[in-house]
Amino acid sequence: MKKTYKIDVDCANCANKMEDAAKQTAGVKDAVVNFMALKMTVEFEEGTVPADVMQEVLKNCKKVEDDCEIYL
Repeated sequence: MKKTYKIDVDCANCANKMEDAAKQTAGVKDAVVNFMALKMTVEFEEGTVPADVMQEVLKNCKKVEDDCEIYL
């Protein structure tokens, strides 16, 4: 399953860091951040609960870019 989320991030480099952090989160099959559109598309692994996984994605993104935001 794929879902798209609105994000708030200051620069393209920060967006890349967010994408990498999301991809390394358990339950995420793939993630793509579009800095120009301020959107993150996440593809979840089978059998995961997207809301739970996204809480972990947000925590991981905050570790690399503390002023970013994902609107869940």
